[in-house]
Order: sequence, then structure tokens, then C-alpha cells
Amino acid sequence: MHLDKNLLQLSGDASFRKFYRIKNKKRAILVFSEKEKKNNLLIYDAINKVLIKNKIKAPKLKYQNYKKNYIEIEDLGDKSVFDILTKSKEKIILYFKIISILSKLQKIKNKTILTFKKKNYLIPKYTKKMLYEESKLFIDWYIPTVVKKKNKTINSKIKKIIKKLINNLKIKTKVFVHRDFHVSNMMIYKNNIFLIDSQDAVYGNIAYDLASLIDDVRIKTTLKDKEKIFSKFIEINKKINIEKFKNDFEILSVLRNLKIIGIFSRLSIRDKKNKYLKFIPYAWKLIEHRTKNNSNFYNLNLVLNKYFSHKIRAKYEN
Repeated sequence: MHLDKNLLQLSGDASFRKFYRIKNKKRAILVFSEKEKKNNLLIYDAINKVLIKNKIKAPKLKYQNYKKNYIEIEDLGDKSVFDILTKSKEKIILYFKIISILSKLQKIKNKTILTFKKKNYLIPKYTKKMLYEESKLFIDWYIPTVVKKKNKTINSKIKKIIKKLINNLKIKTKVFVHRDFHVSNMMIYKNNIFLIDSQDAVYGNIAYDLASLIDDVRIKTTLKDKEKIFSKFIEINKKINIEKFKNDFEILSVLRNLKIIGIFSRLSIRDKKNKYLKFIPYAWKLIEHRTKNNSNFYNLNLVLNKYFSHKIRAKYEN
């Protein structure tokens, strides 16, 4: 798009969107997207409407020009929860506030929402097929960059293991899942936490968003803090079967971090966005932590330990 002198481009995210602060308007961000604009503009706003309707803070739509590939939304400033956590000593208090938001999020019952195009959008279910295709990004994009031989053998083994792990998920009830619930997607504005980047929301497993939050590759938390955050969630959700929940939490954490390694590799190869590669070594460490001494992951560990050395896993480490 032609860059107007009243637009200040902001740093982008991993999507095809571009963000601009409108300098001559009061608190507005222009979101521009030619590629995948339905998801990045129309559905993004629709999910924000669902959140707001359920008393969860999210950016409001100010104006839309869908034909010209942009919308204008409320400007939430520049302070993310990630920024606060990297400077704060009282991390756990902020995480407990986030857990309260997650609890509200999981109570959302809206299955459809009217978009600004006056058509109903049905929030999809997080199917086994979707989980499989996402986890397979590790195979499609990461493995070719680090393993030059016997790819077919490795790919076949990991595909079977991923399918088995997905089939080992225990909890059948579906709840609202943000699907990218981590502290970089939360903004602090007017002393409230706002959720952003919500366009991929689905109805799925109750453990998924908690796994995204606790085992987030972008910010390192101590094992002690991880346990405290997990325990806080259990304390709020007293009716949960802890054994089943822990089983699903660990499986989804591992599958999500395999997916993330694949996505960050794709961002580098396809989109020339190399800044995400530095997170891959920590994603590996999170996988190691969740799979260690866990019988669910016996076969996965055999394959990963055989083909992915410490040197491979540490590639891109600062």
C-alpha cells in the first residue's frame, strides 16, 4: 500500500498483516492485509467482538474498508504484557491475572458471530486433523533444514507418533480456545489486559491455551513458576480431572512446540523473517522438559534422540 505521511509503520507479527499508527487520529491502528485478508481482517474483528461481548478486553473496530484490504481498530499503545514481565520481579501476580482471563475465555459459549460483512462466522472445532496438520509443520519445514539424509524414514516415524499422541488425548469436552494465548499477544492499556491476535480461535481442548501460556518459547519462566501457574489454573477449575488434564496439557505442549519449530522455520524460508529462529533452541528445551520421564513420549524420544543431536537443537542459539 502507498504509505501516507500520517501513517507510522509498526513492527509486525508472524502474519501477513501490516500495522500502522494513524498520527492524525485519536488512538487508531490501521491493519492492512492483502494475503489471507478474510482471516486477518474480517475474522479477526469477529473474534474481537465475541471477546468484548463476553467482557474480555479486545481492540474495538473503528472503521473498515475491506475492499481496500484494511480495517482501523482501537490503538492499545505499545506496552505488552511481555514487556512488563521482562522487567518485573512480581511475575507470578501478573500470570495469576492472566489465568483469571483464561478462565473467562473458556466460559464463552458463542459459536457464531455476525461479521461486519453481515454474514455469520462459525467458530470452527479444533479437530484431530487440524492438530495433526499443524504438528506436521515440524516435518515439512524444519526437518529438511537440519537433516539431509533419510528424511522419509524420520518423517514416517514422526507422523505415526504424532497421530498416536493426538489419539491419547483424554478430555472430550470442547471450550473456547484463543490458540495463540501467550504474553506477547496481551497488551496493557488503561490498567487492563487486552487480548490481540485472536483470529485463529477455535473450540478445542481446555489444556491448549494454558500450554501456550506456560510453555511459551518467547519468554523463559522457571520450573517453579510454571508449576505455580499450572496449580492456579487447577485451583480455579476445581471440577477438572487432574490426571486427564495433565496428560492432555503435556501432549499439547509438545505438539505445539513441534508446530512452532516448523512455523518459525517456514517464516525464515518462505517469508524471509529470520528473527524467530532464535526461539527454536528454547522450544527444544521445552519439549525435552515435557517428554522427560514420561511414558507417553517414549517412542517420540527414541526418534528425536536418534536424529536430532544437541548440536542440531542448539542451532540458532545466541
